[in-house]
Amino acid sequence: MTKVRVAVYIRVSTVHQNSDNQLHELERVAALRGWNIVGTYRDDGITGAKGRDGRPALDQMLKAAAKREFDLIAVWSIDRLGRSLQHLVTTVNDLHASGVQLYFHQQALDTTTPSGKLMFGVFSSFAEFERDLIRERIKLGVERARKEGKKLGRPSSVTDSTRAAIVELYKKGMSPKKISQTLRCGVGTAFHTLKQRGLLAA
Repeated sequence: MTKVRVAVYIRVSTVHQNSDNQLHELERVAALRGWNIVGTYRDDGITGAKGRDGRPALDQMLKAAAKREFDLIAVWSIDRLGRSLQHLVTTVNDLHASGVQLYFHQQALDTTTPSGKLMFGVFSSFAEFERDLIRERIKLGVERARKEGKKLGRPSSVTDSTRAAIVELYKKGMSPKKISQTLRCGVGTAFHTLKQRGLLAA
């Protein structure tokens, strides 16, 4: 029978924390289950708030997972892998799409088992619920801002003096394209300003 190929992922938040205990316990579990550890990935002294770009070992492991270099990833705890529930669910779904399963030791959650799949389904539902709440809060916030007459979107980077210069140059016969080149602003900015001032047809 072919042994399950396992990658072990270890992360501690500070350099003062010792990740060896996590590793030794996961190695013990692997021995008991007959797993074959083919790689160990460690992000020492890196906070979980950082994404994949800030966690080089995680990034390396996920790239290896996409190449199917192992069958399962063993992690000490859920919070070692994901920086948030949504991030965790997205990461696990990506791994599952590559045919890689997960084992979280502290939670005794193994996605190769029916109970593990069920538990992760619950996590996915909570993540979707969280996303819906965020979208609803944003929607209500936008509606409230509109009712209060607040201007939405990013603040304009075009100054009043630039707008005045656009109008002045246009009145002197300069085209919007030439104005944008002279003032180093976008052609769209020149057209929009002139339309606002009634100098161009809307």
